[in-house]
Amino acid sequence: MSTLALKIPGDIVDAIHLPPGDLDWELHKELSLELYQRGVLSSGKACALAEMTRWEFDELLGRYGISRHYTEQNLDEDIDYVRSHQ
Repeated sequence: MSTLALKIPGDIVDAIHLPPGDLDWELHKELSLELYQRGVLSSGKACALAEMTRWEFDELLGRYGISRHYTEQNLDEDIDYVRSHQ
């Protein structure tokens, strides 16, 4: 598995008005929402990036007014998820 470290200059980090302990999670959440909305990331992967359950992510989509993109691939991911958590 590969990982990616995103470098954000200190002055930009300082300009983000969030508590330091929330910054990492908030950036993951925002990135997952944007990539999902653009259709670049599936809902399952967006949930994983946001470190949320499917239900939490669906609620977040609703709060942000983002429509769900539900494809046959998403259905397969949901079925796999349920099977792996039984």
